[in-house]
Amino acid sequence: MTRQNVPAFGYEIIRDYALSTILGKHESDVLYWVGKDLARKFPCGDIQLIITFFEDAGWGSLSLEKELKDGYIFQLTNNPELLNIEKRIFRLEAGFIAEQIQNNNGYLTECYDEKKEKHSTVQFTVKWDIKEKIS
Repeated sequence: MTRQNVPAFGYEIIRDYALSTILGKHESDVLYWVGKDLARKFPCGDIQLIITFFEDAGWGSLSLEKELKDGYIFQLTNNPELLNIEKRIFRLEAGFIAEQIQNNNGYLTECYDEKKEKHSTVQFTVKWDIKEKIS
């Protein structure tokens, strides 16, 4: 597959304007499920592959900040203009992370995003439920 650089402006038009117009009040929920669907289409067998996928997709630099007994905390950084934290919602990325981790660990997993506007970062908190095994 040949990769070409997509201008940030073109990506921003689709991501921040066209999708929100199409999805309206359902944007957050739909993007989360689209992220989960993308994860099924582009499986990443470990955390490093998830991090690499974020870079390859142009979503930014994802790093694992903390491992918990029932989850992880990730941080997303990028050039503040490209991250567009003031306008963008990050449910697509959250859904992607949730599904990847769920597929890797076999437990029902959710991911919550939190904008850290002061630091121009997004924190993703991943939690799984060991009582809910996924077959």
